[in-house]
Amino acid sequence: MDGVTDTKTRSPELRLAQGLLQGLRRELFHDVLAYRLLPPMATDGPVTRRLPGRIREYAQWTPHALVVGAALVVLLIGATTGPYPIGLVPAGAVLLTLVRPLAAFWLSLVSAPFVSLLAGGWGEWPWSPPSFAAHLVVLTVVAARTRPRTAAWMWVITGVFAVFMETGLGRGYGSNSAVLVFLAALALLAVTVVHVRREARQEITAQQSVTAQERSMRTLLEERTTIARELHDVVAHHMSVVAIQAEAAPYRVENPPPELEQAFATIRENAVAALTELRRVLGVVRAQDYEAPDAPQPTLADLGGLVANVRDAGLDVESTVTGAVRELPQGVELSAYRIVQEALSNVLRHAPGAAAKVEVAYVLGGLGLRIVNGPARGLVKPSPGAGTGAGMGAGHGITGMRERVAMLDGEMTAGATDDGGYEVAVFLPVPAVRTEA
Repeated sequence: MDGVTDTKTRSPELRLAQGLLQGLRRELFHDVLAYRLLPPMATDGPVTRRLPGRIREYAQWTPHALVVGAALVVLLIGATTGPYPIGLVPAGAVLLTLVRPLAAFWLSLVSAPFVSLLAGGWGEWPWSPPSFAAHLVVLTVVAARTRPRTAAWMWVITGVFAVFMETGLGRGYGSNSAVLVFLAALALLAVTVVHVRREARQEITAQQSVTAQERSMRTLLEERTTIARELHDVVAHHMSVVAIQAEAAPYRVENPPPELEQAFATIRENAVAALTELRRVLGVVRAQDYEAPDAPQPTLADLGGLVANVRDAGLDVESTVTGAVRELPQGVELSAYRIVQEALSNVLRHAPGAAAKVEVAYVLGGLGLRIVNGPARGLVKPSPGAGTGAGMGAGHGITGMRERVAMLDGEMTAGATDDGGYEVAVFLPVPAVRTEA
């Protein structure tokens, strides 16, 4: 209770100061000696991706080479500044940024006055030329490897340290701390801008990826809903036939046994219940603006009208049928019609002026479809009213075709042809059924 009361009675200024101290401890004192090796640079940028393979392998070590080069420059500055090798410690601080960035910052900061003392009259207090150059490099590299908040704290600590060394331990030399603090502010600001841009780009990329996945899933669900609506009439028709046949069957037999009458009554009740549930499910997936079609769902017998409508839209299309034409299950015929419809619609949208060919093959064990078109030849201006009827697709292109094929356990291939066109090949299996006269 005392702790809670003490927290409530603290002034806002005290809480702010405590928050700042905690942030300073977290950013610059926590895990100072942590080993964090500088990772290789990504080579998928706009410049590095154009480099040859061998050069690209070495290009990933560019940051490490720049740090080593900066350390050599600091060492050279120290060699020309005083009688002692005063550039060793600043150069070591620069190299330390490759493995322990926070430790490199503190080493560069604390060693600056000692290096200035060794430099004698060559340097300004407390930053000798090698320490001046090394500290700018260390601030830039550590800021690039950490967060913008860490860069801000390093700049503040550097400024406070410079003021303390000038006012408390000044030795009468001229000071270059103001220049260092100004240049450090520019460097850290540039690094922070790069950080912010990189994070924003990553966030946008992640958001675009999520949006693309959501759009793909929504398209898939919409196509499945469309298929469910179209197949409702087919399934409802068969369930209605089952119910009617089950109700009329006992009257076709003279003096049927009670067990037979009860069995047919159960069949009829189950068929009616299934039909009711089917309509209820369809009501759930039906859109608010959905209207039930007035005409029956199309079949392969309606392909002639579809091809004629597409020709009116400006597409040169040929249609051929091979094999013994026979009646197929209504679900198969509806899916086959929709696949041809969507493929021709894609030709109209994506290959204007191309010639297309539709092949329907009645083969043993199923139905084969092949829709192929040549390369686009120019812009086609459809005639008025064209594209509003059967010639336009009712789904979402390849996604809708694959869903319909997968529903029937079929196979589908789609891809570009050698001449620059496109081909869609589908096989829909049809189980053998016993026919009655």
